[in-house]
Amino acid sequence: MQIGLVVKADPGVNRKADELEHWLRQRNVSVWRLASQPPNRQHPEPDPPAPPPTDLRFVLVLGGDGTFLSAVRWIADRDIPILGVKFGAVGFLAGASAEDWVAVLEQILEQGFATRPRMRLQVRVLREGRPLANETVLNDIVINKGALARLACIETFIDDHYLTAFRADGLIVSTPTGSTAYSLAAGGPVLHPDVPGIIMTPICPFTLTNRPLIVPDQSNIHIRLARESSDIILTFDGQVGMAIDERDEITVRQSPHPIRIIEIPGQRYFDVLKTKLRWSGSRV
Repeated sequence: MQIGLVVKADPGVNRKADELEHWLRQRNVSVWRLASQPPNRQHPEPDPPAPPPTDLRFVLVLGGDGTFLSAVRWIADRDIPILGVKFGAVGFLAGASAEDWVAVLEQILEQGFATRPRMRLQVRVLREGRPLANETVLNDIVINKGALARLACIETFIDDHYLTAFRADGLIVSTPTGSTAYSLAAGGPVLHPDVPGIIMTPICPFTLTNRPLIVPDQSNIHIRLARESSDIILTFDGQVGMAIDERDEITVRQSPHPIRIIEIPGQRYFDVLKTKLRWSGSRV
């Protein structure tokens, strides 16, 4: 068996990764190790990592949600299960904690595992009809203005029907998995990962009646800036970004390639949600 190991760039986490790698090799498991890639505002990335081997049984992530999203980006469209071990501040995407990874991995290696698919979004950017970017995201895309830019005027269309022009600091388009990320901080709803929908959340809208909107997961969303704009950035899962302007058209739809997250037996989504959001006074 060969597994992938994506590790947060942190000395303490790297020491734990060394321990984990030794533990796995003692059990005749070979390890393909990769350092988590830092966010990059340059698209395309100048030095992307080599794609994962085709024979990986699964990918194990040591870090927080940023490291997990980096690993998902590395997996790309390949059908490789993934499991996160939390070493970050919140870790919504992690299935195991740093304290119980031995028990979890022993169970996986001895008994196998089940997975649950999580929807991803396919995002294409055209500039005057010319392909500029083609990305797949697990959490969200964010259109955001710079500190000194005026309000962005963001025209949106659903299945080629005009919806509205958001006058706001920006717009977030997220999956149900991403509903607990930036969208939640901007006032968006929490959506269970099994609910088929796409969330559109304006960031500080100038018009107070512009509220977060959930559209069907089969929708095709088209976005463009309504007038000459500057200092507007489009980011993909917070991992990579690019400058956009009124020449660009952004298309967002459900990706045909969901990510498969390894389930921990007995772990329930709402228990994780209550703990992470401290709804019952629990510690994160």
